[in-house]
Amino acid sequence: MTIKPPAVIDIHSHFFPPITQAEAASLDPHAAPWLQVNDNEHGMIMTGNKPFRPVYSALWDPARRIIEMDATGVDVQIMCATPVMFGYSYPINQALPWAQRMNDYAIELCAHNPQRLKALAQVPLQDIDAACREASRAKSIGHVGVQIGNHFGDKDLDDDDMLAFLTHCANEDIPLLVHPWDMMGGEQRMKKWMLPWLVAMPAETQLGILSLILSGAFERLPRSLKICFAHGGGSFAFLLGRVDNAWRERDIIREDCPQLPSSYVDRFFVDSAVFDSRALELLVDIMGEERVMLGSDYPYPLGEQQVGQLIRDTKFSTRTHARLLAGNALSFFGL
Repeated sequence: MTIKPPAVIDIHSHFFPPITQAEAASLDPHAAPWLQVNDNEHGMIMTGNKPFRPVYSALWDPARRIIEMDATGVDVQIMCATPVMFGYSYPINQALPWAQRMNDYAIELCAHNPQRLKALAQVPLQDIDAACREASRAKSIGHVGVQIGNHFGDKDLDDDDMLAFLTHCANEDIPLLVHPWDMMGGEQRMKKWMLPWLVAMPAETQLGILSLILSGAFERLPRSLKICFAHGGGSFAFLLGRVDNAWRERDIIREDCPQLPSSYVDRFFVDSAVFDSRALELLVDIMGEERVMLGSDYPYPLGEQQVGQLIRDTKFSTRTHARLLAGNALSFFGL
């Protein structure tokens, strides 16, 4: 019997396991995240005793995920941690067991239907050696890659420690999804209207990409590195002309970056979560059809509600649709 490859793969979706308050207290009784389930359908992510985000059962119930995947025609979904789970601020003797437990939880959720549910691991970036070991362990138990935040404190992706982790993943063939978190701007300037998500999050993603390009990090990293930036690469594609112009006109931009910034688009991938067909068409034009993969940000409200419809609504060829919906992800994650 011939098995058809999946036609739709969502590479960017989130989960939050049924962490109890007692379990979270082992990390931090005052601020660690846990899940308060009000009934079988609704819940609240809590940080200590404070409500963080209302959620519903698809976030922790794999059977519900499969039902909703079927409804939108998604064959395979790759899940990653909700960034509040990262635990980057804690000592490594607490953060490593936490990451390990969350990664084990993810595999338990995928076990409901391992052909259709896949997971990306989280790692404790506060200790790069431990992060490398956990990335390798996670791969050995079934994770198809690792999700990391776009920075660790003041360290952007071009920091030597971060580059050591990226190099480890390249050498071990561990794909990476970079997700923005801990957004810039602060409460005073991003005070309401979800501005951290609408303004700072795209800027954080662009900062992550440019830190690798303008620092010359891509010149030092193995070309085997598989790295994808969430949310369509944030504001990168729209502002790339500005960056190229600066490189041409100012020697300070060329100081560490020997090639035109736009020449590095073949070193990374982005997902398709841009929510506008014109924006997606620009993104594919900038990145190339082989560098964009379907990503929905499911099951959060700011994600694509009809997963994959944005790609289907564009004027791309059937071949390009197939690459964006699944073909590129098959290759990137080795599925």
